[in-house]
Amino acid sequence: MDQKTDRELIIELQRGELQALGELYDRHQQMVFRTALGITGDAESAADLLQDTFLRLNRFCSRVDPDRPIQPWLYRVTANLAYTYVKRRSRGFQVLREMGEWLAREFKPGPQAIVEHDEICSVIKEALATLPISQRIVVVLYYVNDLTLQEISEIIEVPVGTVKSRLHYGRLKLKKELGVYSDLIPEVRLGYSA
Repeated sequence: MDQKTDRELIIELQRGELQALGELYDRHQQMVFRTALGITGDAESAADLLQDTFLRLNRFCSRVDPDRPIQPWLYRVTANLAYTYVKRRSRGFQVLREMGEWLAREFKPGPQAIVEHDEICSVIKEALATLPISQRIVVVLYYVNDLTLQEISEIIEVPVGTVKSRLHYGRLKLKKELGVYSDLIPEVRLGYSA
């Protein structure tokens, strides 16, 4: 049996067929979780936001256009929920705990490599935590989810120029915060250099 398309699943969900929500969840959960984790820096909170995102998809499925890709809608909802979460807990913000894996290169981990990897992840988490939430969202969508500037613009509903600016200044701040590890931040694919 052929796998159903997102369009078919959304139409089924709009008809009240809840198994379609489960299939959409299975298909897109990693993307949503990774986005929430990148923004919040907390695996437990990211898991909660993952659930909230799909609960909203169920609740507001009638507003979803089945003829358009579902990913931008999921990114937007996830980013908005994560933004609200971070703003609520901005006082006493904890160091990001789970970020950094997206920068890790493949290696066969020995004890030394594991220690180095953990140290680098910790430094990256701390650096990301210093970014204003508007820059953090753009950096996560760009580097973690590998979205284009246009896609990010549509998701967070700001002009492409604003996305470029937030990405540029977020990257500059990350390079400054990372110090000796600043070479971990890849060059932005839009012509800026830092």
